[in-house]
Amino acid sequence: MNQDTSVPTFASLNLAAPLLRALVEKAYTHPSPIQAKAIPPLLEGRDLIGCAQTGTGKTAAFALPILQRLAARPQPNQPRRPRALILTPTRELAAQIGENIAFYGRHLSLRHAVIFGGVGEHPQIKALAAGVEIVVATPGRLLDLMERNFVALDRAEIFVLDEADRMLDMGFAPDVKRIIARLPARRQSLLFSATMPEEIRDLANRLLHDPVRVDVAPAATTVERVEQRVCHVQRGDKHRLLVHTLRQHPQDLVLVFSRTKHGANRIADNLERDGIQAAAIHGNKSQGARQRALEDFRTGRTRVLVATDIAARGIDVKGIALVVNFDIPEEPEAYVHRIGRTARMGAKGLAFSFCDPSEHGSWRDIQRLIRQSIPVHADHPFAAGAARPVNPEPQQQQAAPAHQPHRSGGGFWRTNRSPRRPGYASGYASSHRRG
Repeated sequence: MNQDTSVPTFASLNLAAPLLRALVEKAYTHPSPIQAKAIPPLLEGRDLIGCAQTGTGKTAAFALPILQRLAARPQPNQPRRPRALILTPTRELAAQIGENIAFYGRHLSLRHAVIFGGVGEHPQIKALAAGVEIVVATPGRLLDLMERNFVALDRAEIFVLDEADRMLDMGFAPDVKRIIARLPARRQSLLFSATMPEEIRDLANRLLHDPVRVDVAPAATTVERVEQRVCHVQRGDKHRLLVHTLRQHPQDLVLVFSRTKHGANRIADNLERDGIQAAAIHGNKSQGARQRALEDFRTGRTRVLVATDIAARGIDVKGIALVVNFDIPEEPEAYVHRIGRTARMGAKGLAFSFCDPSEHGSWRDIQRLIRQSIPVHADHPFAAGAARPVNPEPQQQQAAPAHQPHRSGGGFWRTNRSPRRPGYASGYASSHRRG
């Protein structure tokens, strides 16, 4: 039987046997596009810039080469001095990366620690003191531990900056700059971002040396497999439209986006009142509450998860069939990230956006960014009296410049962002030993 050699397998990427064994145990045989493009140059030690969203398989694209390169050159364990650092903007994403490293490296004798907010610092200090090869961290607490000499980066061989655009949006630029300044000049550096505004390109030029560029999807485009619809509705009818939509589309899991934390709580409470299982997740929730809400959502005990943009950044849950933008995001790029929570890894998905008259301007900006006119869904009981559709005409679309993120000018490091949001600066660590 002739096999199609044009389709790569993980075995064809020259991965080590312990990694291939772990992949087989997870029933992974063929790499995603970003994995197939990124793994070979990363195994060669090249720097890399990747334009890809969460859900494309980018975690394995950098985790597998990191594990292989560190295992191939074993060194004595040194307390508080990791050999690889993965920097990510949110707790949830850090935790998920840590889980993936634990699984892919289960047949290797490498330790890792995950550092993020929500619990005390003593477990992480203890893990770092015992010595770990890989640290996965959010910026605030990592910088705090560095300043108190609980961790040093002078031994780091590999540095990954994940979701760089979200780092910028969350105001982490000063922290990231200070962390990079502590890294050795001689290192392998990787940068991943879903969008590539000017600030990120400036950062990449400063951080990377002769990088390989991997694009999985063009910057600032939506997921092709997501069927998108806009519902024009008055503000006071949004909740009733949400209940109607959930009952018309009885998918397994639904993710609803709110612009504010208070709004997320209110939406979840109102759904519970109407007999629909729902939970809210946002930065004011304790880490334990957020983890429980995610686990209940992942297992289907809670059908609807209501989230703010920041809290949802690290959500990578299989089976989300429907995304609802209860509020239209003020930043057009957030729309791309939101609807990317569905249609993961090639599956299909559906996204509804509820647009009231006060949100017409934001909706125009979104359609200009994605260079696409989203079809209007008027077949719902609350369409009567709603404002006229605001889909831009094709000639307006072509003439309008693509939206650019707000910035004060002068490149990434001089961007004047709002202070870091609560809940992202404290730390937690879990260490794993696999053998």
